[in-house]
Amino acid sequence: MLHCMARGIKNVVISPGSRNAPLTISFTEHSYFECYSIVDERCAAFFAMGMAQQLKTPVALLCTSGSALLNYYPAIAEAYYSRIPLVVISADRPAYKIDIGDGQTIRQKNIFANHIGYSANLMQDTDHAYAEWKDLVSDSIPSQEAVQAYNDNELNSALDICMLEKLPIHLNVPFEEPLYNKIPHTVVNPDISPLKREASIKVDMGHFEESWQKHPRKLVLVGVLSPHFLNAEMVNFLGGDPSVVVLTETTSNLHHANFFPSIDSIVAPVEKQSDREIVFEKLGPDILITLGGMVVSKKVKAFLRKYKPKEHWHIGGHMAHDTFFAGVQHIKIPPSDFFGNLEKMPTVGKTSYFDRWKSHKERYKSARREYLDRIGFSDFKAYSILSKQLPRDSQLQLANSSTIRYMQLFDIDSSIQVFCNRGTSGIDGSVSTAIGAAVVSQRPTVLITGDLSFFYDSNALWNAHIPASFRIVLINNGGG
Repeated sequence: MLHCMARGIKNVVISPGSRNAPLTISFTEHSYFECYSIVDERCAAFFAMGMAQQLKTPVALLCTSGSALLNYYPAIAEAYYSRIPLVVISADRPAYKIDIGDGQTIRQKNIFANHIGYSANLMQDTDHAYAEWKDLVSDSIPSQEAVQAYNDNELNSALDICMLEKLPIHLNVPFEEPLYNKIPHTVVNPDISPLKREASIKVDMGHFEESWQKHPRKLVLVGVLSPHFLNAEMVNFLGGDPSVVVLTETTSNLHHANFFPSIDSIVAPVEKQSDREIVFEKLGPDILITLGGMVVSKKVKAFLRKYKPKEHWHIGGHMAHDTFFAGVQHIKIPPSDFFGNLEKMPTVGKTSYFDRWKSHKERYKSARREYLDRIGFSDFKAYSILSKQLPRDSQLQLANSSTIRYMQLFDIDSSIQVFCNRGTSGIDGSVSTAIGAAVVSQRPTVLITGDLSFFYDSNALWNAHIPASFRIVLINNGGG
């Protein structure tokens, strides 16, 4: 608890249980913490993730021992791939009571090893229930000082990674009974180290500046991105260069009149042309620059895997994925710094790259208007209507599968902030994430979801924290 306070971790989502009672009492009875009670652990984890998604700071999760902890896994995997910081705290049985037939006991140590930033398996407090421990175990019992030093070191290491790397971490805490006895004051004086500073990174821009100036076909592909990630100057720079084409998605939260949203609507018609090979060759980039997280469009992935760029640069972030099998250079400085350097370079001579993409964009927009005018009510028509009715300055949360893919096809007002769980792209947890986000957002929140995703996560509504400004639009097409 004191380690969380020192790091400014204020919000705690708790699922009730017995083994976690000591921690539940500590958090709920301290005025510093804002605690939320969510019974269903899977919903609780996505609820916490929605909060952390908006706050950009860690949110703590607390559950009892046993299978309760396993229900956190879908949200932990999503947080891992979406780089959302969660502090997962699980109560556990003492180590000497694992695999001896005690109830509500599983192997919790390193249980999330493949999808976690750090696993801290804390040592049991020796001052509590010492007599029973000594009576049951023949091994030597460590001193309380040794236990405290070990635990403090683990907690400091784990929380540093959570805050600096923006990853979920797991703190596994063993407790021996009795669990509910209280003491009048804190007897622990933890050794809390200050948060480590991120090392400054310098990049030699020589090669990138030369390539930028040399190549007439530069494609910027933007995946999941936080609102206001790029400043207006950089947006205008990218939107005003005729050698640059910027492809965005609904989750990119990036808008300019010269950008190209609805990627699939541009690529799909070209796939049906008899001269598609020639057209795609001309649309292919010399340099591909990627920003942000996961990309939804399957068509742009297929296009860039076949018509590979000469170079692929990923700017900023903690990871760079070689999504297009072209080799990727990870440039670990903020995109505003990177593009700020390129902005000073002379522009490429005459190029038709932007105009070529623009002609395909205008063609699909005209064809889509004609199509929407003549079709009857359908999924496509419903999403077209919805995209125009969303309130300005709101937050839009999108479920996965058909919902995110349909919404990719339509323009959304630039005042609306858009979010979707694209780390693992699962249908589970969309409602819980949206409610958690709505709780801490200053904007009214709208969730658009399909029927399967909604009913799969219907326990998300089983809590007392849903704000009055939260709305759900359910597209119920009977499972497709």
